[in-house]
Amino acid sequence: MKSMRLILMAAGLALVLGPGLALAGPDAEVGFRGWGPRVGLSLDPDQVHFGAHLDYGNFADHVRFQPNVEFGFGDNVELYTLNVEAAYRFKAEWDVWSPYLGGGLGANIKSWDNGNDNSSDTDIGLNALGGIEKGLSNGDRFFIEGKLSVNDVPDVKFTIGWTFYH
Repeated sequence: MKSMRLILMAAGLALVLGPGLALAGPDAEVGFRGWGPRVGLSLDPDQVHFGAHLDYGNFADHVRFQPNVEFGFGDNVELYTLNVEAAYRFKAEWDVWSPYLGGGLGANIKSWDNGNDNSSDTDIGLNALGGIEKGLSNGDRFFIEGKLSVNDVPDVKFTIGWTFYH
């Protein structure tokens, strides 16, 4: 069952990214830029989460498309999330700490064990996020992010992450 969820999430990511990249004009800065790991904590349910994100560049001035996948464990719930998010970065310089704000949609698959009964549920959530990031001397990027979610998904997430650029 878990492997099927991972396959469905990967297929969903491909379906979401494909049309957006195909619609980008020749002057857009859209395209795969890098990827990275992310890890953090969430509240309600109280969990540790980890995952990965992709940087697909800017589709507008200072607006980056950065979908991600996160897996949360704890509080007797497993949470698998596919987030399609974009963020506005306030500064153009990469060598300074820069705040950003953004949002997006998340497909959330919850699975919990109630003794002899295993249950699962899928919700679509609306996310608002904000953080601060800094480009590093080797071209990579480090960030600290907070996320608020609507619906029956984690209320708040705190995440740190790293993006490796090619």
